[in-house]
Amino acid sequence: MTSALGSVPAGPGTATRPGGADPARPARRNRRGRPTRWIGWLWVLPALLMYGFFVLRPLALTVQYSLYRWNGIGPAQWVGFDNYLTVFTDRDLLKIITNAFVLIIFFSFIPVALGLLVASLVRRITTGPGGTLVRTVLFLPQVIPLVAAGIAWSWVLSSNGLVNQLLRAVGLDRVTRPWLGEFSTALPAVGVIGTWIMLGLCTILLVTGMSKIDPSLYEAARMDGAGPIREFFAVTLPSLRQEIGVCLTVTVIAALASFDIVYISTSGGPGIQTTVPGLEIYRLAFSQRQVGLASALGVVLMLLVLVCVLPIQRLTRGEKP
Repeated sequence: MTSALGSVPAGPGTATRPGGADPARPARRNRRGRPTRWIGWLWVLPALLMYGFFVLRPLALTVQYSLYRWNGIGPAQWVGFDNYLTVFTDRDLLKIITNAFVLIIFFSFIPVALGLLVASLVRRITTGPGGTLVRTVLFLPQVIPLVAAGIAWSWVLSSNGLVNQLLRAVGLDRVTRPWLGEFSTALPAVGVIGTWIMLGLCTILLVTGMSKIDPSLYEAARMDGAGPIREFFAVTLPSLRQEIGVCLTVTVIAALASFDIVYISTSGGPGIQTTVPGLEIYRLAFSQRQVGLASALGVVLMLLVLVCVLPIQRLTRGEKP
């Protein structure tokens, strides 16, 4: 006696798999699944359009303008790579680019080094209200607007500012000077302001990274006889590889693209001693009407940022121990 299933004849052009599986069902699921791949793109499409219009389009226009001599109003004149040649041969522009690299020392390396030291001390008092107060005070420079910070530090470092008053109080009258007004001290003085601003950010990031380190690693190091210094270099520093990479990336970009602090505190003076590429781009484009040269300097600045940041990302990438 044949079963009901067995008595149903197979239609023309159909094939059955072992176990009675219908080959048409997976195909229908695949066809239904195809549109789902585009749903994700539809969700991010508004963000991509905004990014393309406000980031990629201006970037492309900047590259285009850099190939012309243009005052921003009249007809543009094609000059090819002459603007880039000016950037790399003009002594003043090379000095301005060098100033930005000097600021990297104050904006990046010093804050990260001091941040590691301060974070190691703060980590021991992170519990309780004392730790919250310390973190708040350290992060305060990030909350204060950079314009206000620049004005305040201009007063502190002026001829009759707080720094000189303290030096006179301890009998160091010969050391006093207008720190932001002399050629020899203006750029380091601006760097000190940058160090003060970036120190809090680096410290908070490093303290957060230290809180994620497995305490058993410290216990194992102590059992092996490691002291605080050896413990820092054997456990803490390797575990903060990614956090240090973030700190270096953010602070290097801030140094190369600095504008607010320099413009408020010194306006690039004395001479061009504290002028940075961001400030010079503003002057070339809006004061001297050299839009092409300003665009070329902007493109060079972008490439310098990439040249500095990409190796940092590569070196600090990796799994935490």
